Amino acid sequence: MEPTTLTTERLLLRPLDERDVEPVRAACQDPEIVRWIPVPDPYGRKDAEDFVFGASRAGWRDDTMYNFGVFTKSGGLVGSMGLVRLAQLHTPERQAELGYWTVKEHRGKGYTVEAGRAVIDWAFSTLKAERLEWVAEVGNVASRAVALRLGFVMEGTQRARVAHRGTRRDAWVATLLPTDLGRQMETPYLPAAARLVADS
Repeated sequence: MEPTTLTTERLLLRPLDERDVEPVRAACQDPEIVRWIPVPDPYGRKDAEDFVFGASRAGWRDDTMYNFGVFTKSGGLVGSMGLVRLAQLHTPERQAELGYWTVKEHRGKGYTVEAGRAVIDWAFSTLKAERLEWVAEVGNVASRAVALRLGFVMEGTQRARVAHRGTRRDAWVATLLPTDLGRQMETPYLPAAARLVADS
């Protein structure tokens, strides 16, 4: 996948580059990011370089992860948002997981929801994704609030879903389908309730 840039009313979403190493390092000093996101702790410049030049670039190149730096129009780092492919997007599975973190100073401004809507639109229209998943450790109420505002439907709690800081932890899981936003899916969808009615 060729690296992509997206724009919204207030934001620019683009692949991370050398300009972003220090802002990413500074953002990841925040205890809340370290608490919920599987970043190294402590988080140094080498970790930021590995993320910017390694994982982020490799994801676009290998078509496995599409990571965007989220910026204000003036260039300030708002956060990071990306899609991790869960299945080949050119196969009927067409699934990806949405993840994000937000710089402390930019929380509470609606930026993450605004960026999320742009990434979701791109996922459904360009990638032709048919199922997006959101996963967060139980207790991450801020991340859940963003997911719900984006239209994700909570599906429950999965035991030991995430491994974080050497411990397996329960996680909340939610999903978003194109049909939740009034879009069509190429693969027909038969919900369980409809199948049970048809079988009765």
